[in-house]
Amino acid sequence: MAGAARTGGDPILLFHDIDEPGLNTLEVYQRRGGYEALKKALQMPPEDVLKELEASGLRGRGGAGFSMGKKVSFLPKGSMDKYLVCNADESEPGTFKDRELMQKSPHMLIEGLIIASYAAGTNRSFIYIRGEYVLQADMLDAALREAREAGFIGEQILGSEHSLSLIVHRGAGAYICGEETGLLDSLEGKRGNPRLKPPFPQSKASTKVRR
Repeated sequence: MAGAARTGGDPILLFHDIDEPGLNTLEVYQRRGGYEALKKALQMPPEDVLKELEASGLRGRGGAGFSMGKKVSFLPKGSMDKYLVCNADESEPGTFKDRELMQKSPHMLIEGLIIASYAAGTNRSFIYIRGEYVLQADMLDAALREAREAGFIGEQILGSEHSLSLIVHRGAGAYICGEETGLLDSLEGKRGNPRLKPPFPQSKASTKVRR
């Protein structure tokens, strides 16, 4: 599917030709096959996209290597308000695995989020990025503008029934916001404090997010 799903999360493949000049632009990304996976996904029922994600063996790139298929199983069913949030805080000392992807191939992240939002049945998505990542946030904003102008973000994407708003939200430099519940509190305009679990964020209705 999206960049990571096509590669099974293999860092060697994720970073293949990552230093190609202009890879952060829509023109070069599409020349390398970018957004073709999105076009394929939008032709499939969302449940089939979820099955393909699970079958791909894709795992998270954190220390736990958590199965995306397992995470998908936590998603709530029904027509309630749902938000897809990308944790791009990455404030662990000396950790730059996500920074490199966001800076050099931002459209890969954006394409993955659009596919994930379609599969999860959500129309609102956020990238919560570490406050110190000013350059990377600027590059994500530029890529988002290109994606919107090309019809990959917005209403009825590529003529489908799927619509998506996607916002880059810049953190305020708090290390604790790398923890998922602290991140969500910060995104909602509160102090970024971790919450007691359970309930887990995947299954608990959240308060309204400030725009």
